[in-house]
Amino acid sequence: MKADPAVQRQLLDLAKVDAELSRVAHRRRTLPELAEIAEVEKTLRERRDALIAVQTSSSDLDREVTRQEREVDSVRARAERDRTLMQSGSVSAKQLTDLEHELESLNRRQTALEDDLLELMERKEALDLDTQRTAAEVDKAEQDLAGASKRRDDVLADLDTTQARREADREGLLPRFPEDLLKLYERVRQQKSIGAALLRARRCGACQLELDRSALADIKNAQADEVVRCDNCGAILVRTLESGL
Repeated sequence: MKADPAVQRQLLDLAKVDAELSRVAHRRRTLPELAEIAEVEKTLRERRDALIAVQTSSSDLDREVTRQEREVDSVRARAERDRTLMQSGSVSAKQLTDLEHELESLNRRQTALEDDLLELMERKEALDLDTQRTAAEVDKAEQDLAGASKRRDDVLADLDTTQARREADREGLLPRFPEDLLKLYERVRQQKSIGAALLRARRCGACQLELDRSALADIKNAQADEVVRCDNCGAILVRTLESGL
């Protein structure tokens, strides 16, 4: 295949644009913010699960406290009725004795219930503190996620801008190349990621390997408009004064 040497040299401009587009694509796939977001999302799920668990325990304990308070109120009311009846003077001596025994039992029962209620209230207080702490952790994780997402979006916006510019540059370059040369370039680029590179001294700018003496001799003997390729990677080798031929 033959192509004007000046046109061949412009392949280096196209290769440079394609290299930057490849870097943009690679950067999109490997943004550290993506891993950070995945980790923060995992943490956020764990914190939210923990918050639901502690809120559920707190609700269960609220119901237990309410039940215990009702039972204490019931015992207090019964004891108050007994005291009122004893003070009324309308009961017999035996009934009075029975009421005294019942009142003593109710007092013991009330003390036990109040002790249990106090324990429940202490547990509730601890759970409330745990709920506040876990809720703060959820808020922190949400803030971390928002921050990481913004950083990702900012980087992606920059990448979008760079990609749009380089794609415009590429579209401007394509009409400069004959169809057969461009097809060869694109085929090599799809297979090897780099379609064309500078031959500098004996080294291929695509694979960075030195050409052997035989390949270098063939290139030296080739016409200036002959399209030559690297024996190692297949990239189109563009010859300039830096090639030292």
